[in-house]
Amino acid sequence: MKELIRMENVTKRYPGVIALKDVSVSFKKGEIHAIIGENGAGKSTLMKVLSGAVSPSSGLIIVDGKEYRRLLPKEAIDLGIQVVYQELNQIGNMSVMDNVFIGMPPRKGILVDKKEMERRTREILHSIGMDVISPFEAVERLTSGYQQMVEIAKALTRKVRILVLDEPTSALSSAEADILFSVVEKLKREGVTVLFISHRLEEIFRIADRVTVMRDGEVIATRDIRAITRSEMINMMVGRSFTEVYPRSGAAVGEIVLEVKNISGAGFKNVSFSLRQGEILGFGGLVGSGRTETIMGIFGATHINSGEVCIHGKKHVMKNPSDSIRRGMALLPENRKEQGLILSLPIRNNIDLPSLKRISKWLVINKKKDNELVEESIAQLSIKTPSANQVVINLSGGNQQKVVVAKWLGAESDILIFDEPTKGIDVASKKEIYELMCDLARDGKAIILISSDMEELIGVSDRLEIFYEGTISGEIHSYEEFDRNRIMEYASGITGAAEGKNE
Repeated sequence: MKELIRMENVTKRYPGVIALKDVSVSFKKGEIHAIIGENGAGKSTLMKVLSGAVSPSSGLIIVDGKEYRRLLPKEAIDLGIQVVYQELNQIGNMSVMDNVFIGMPPRKGILVDKKEMERRTREILHSIGMDVISPFEAVERLTSGYQQMVEIAKALTRKVRILVLDEPTSALSSAEADILFSVVEKLKREGVTVLFISHRLEEIFRIADRVTVMRDGEVIATRDIRAITRSEMINMMVGRSFTEVYPRSGAAVGEIVLEVKNISGAGFKNVSFSLRQGEILGFGGLVGSGRTETIMGIFGATHINSGEVCIHGKKHVMKNPSDSIRRGMALLPENRKEQGLILSLPIRNNIDLPSLKRISKWLVINKKKDNELVEESIAQLSIKTPSANQVVINLSGGNQQKVVVAKWLGAESDILIFDEPTKGIDVASKKEIYELMCDLARDGKAIILISSDMEELIGVSDRLEIFYEGTISGEIHSYEEFDRNRIMEYASGITGAAEGKNE
């Protein structure tokens, strides 16, 4: 394949930090090229240099033989470089076609040509096999997978030669990811170069032609995907011998601490399950299957219309999350940045927030108790930070997740609900989170794990409840019985709820 772009000795310095160090890498026309590495490895900075969002301190970008010291955003677009970021840049209450052509709608004179906008939107959606999406549908009403397709359609409104996809499957179900992969492969056949950033190694082996591994701002290696193993890839990323094994807690399972009996509410119906001390109970299912909606009802964030929730054998009605927190329940939400943390505050304030009553007297915080709580939490969870006063937004995704855990451990919670805990986290940080969950289980905590990652769900859970259309369609009672095909049958509604619950 012909070389399309080459980056030579690209370096990017920030005050006190070298984000990229003498990076040299090339991308070929019509290839799917994966860029992998831990959080902070330099992947996103490299892509921002390529797209013109960041100016390199030194180095060259060579496109079609022409050298550039830097690219301006408009130059990058004119050269056919488009980026679809992990956090989608969309206006939810606007239509698909308005989002696709945002900022550059077709016009008749000074007026926006709505008919032409609709025609071109349909044409682009058809080109990626997405005729099912209506140009008039509000984006906020689409599934995560279809929202991702709208973002790709937006990129295709201009002639694309290089399409950068940054963690494109992080919020997608396996079925939605399959659709995305088919679109990516179609673009490849049409000669588009796709740069694919992902922490999910199984996706890299499934779709990539070549892979570039980065660590600490440097390129460690670029390999043909057929010439590298999973273990080699991981060892290159972390810089040491590393085996990606899902740990098993081996915890002694105790008494039932949470029992849910036939609860129904918005997005879930007739859900029943129990959770025991020392157990990691996995919630599987496709995106929108009702897992998170069920948990929100149990946690008091939404209303339960019928059924019972019992904690330690006593029936409770959770009017709001504060009720749940007082009874020892904690929720680590999927969107930790918006729902689990106050990013503008230091680690200290995030950790002690749920424990203020316990470490205060007459509305005055006991500094000694506060310091003990925060320092013990940082040490216990190995949070990588120069101090407890570091602002949370400056931490990596894995360390942010640890801060969320720390605040609930400080609140002495004994029922912990992890909703997509490793979303957007690198492989080494994932293992730390898994080991932490196992340690918590061994300490007698009861854990619910909600995950769309099949490997993660199977690897960490002791028992599984699989959701389909708002109810539990199947239960798998032990690790030894876990089977991918069986899980997918339950998740897809192929096997009925009665069969799953009565084995």
